[in-house]
Amino acid sequence: MSAQPARAYYGIGEVIAQLSGEFPDVRISKIRFLEAEGLIEPARSPSGYRRFSRRDVERLRYILTAQRDQYLPLRVIKEKLDTPDGTAELAELAAPSAGSSMLTRKELLEQAEIEASLLDELEEFGLVRRRGRQYGQDALAVARLAGALSKFGVQARHLRVMKTSAERETSLIEQVVAPLLRQRSPGAIERASQTARDIAAVSVRLHAALMEAELGEAGLA
Repeated sequence: MSAQPARAYYGIGEVIAQLSGEFPDVRISKIRFLEAEGLIEPARSPSGYRRFSRRDVERLRYILTAQRDQYLPLRVIKEKLDTPDGTAELAELAAPSAGSSMLTRKELLEQAEIEASLLDELEEFGLVRRRGRQYGQDALAVARLAGALSKFGVQARHLRVMKTSAERETSLIEQVVAPLLRQRSPGAIERASQTARDIAAVSVRLHAALMEAELGEAGLA
């Protein structure tokens, strides 16, 4: 029996099924929102149904990864994808995400390049959390950065102040987007989520600027 040819197009439900392992929160409303914002342009069947190519699925995976791992606003993601080098960047960055984004403890230690003792401390202080017996990409990002700081003598217990700061900033963002969450219009949740990410991205840049200013005051810049 000959192998079946690769599918040329997928329905929106099939796209959700392909992406849900990496992005459990992805919904049809999310994909429709990204289409409305001009980030994806799926073809349409004669009856009006969306038809996603493999390229569309890769583009979606890249967009969702950039939002989750880099906290990039949709405007920035769209600009990156619309540049002449966007096609090459999409192929390069989206391909590694083809598998599951969840990691075992061993995989996390190997990819973060940290010792098991440091991971234990990060979990003890609530800086890294497991999902069942596995770790998400957010845990990997924290572990990598904590590993880099540990080379300067910064210990996991020293990072609790950063976690507290992040929690306070998140509370502030939740207050800002609360009016959006109370709306009953379609897409309100997606708009609130995107607004929260945009604010978080700006907050990161503000934090860097404030740190630079403080280092200057201390004569260390």
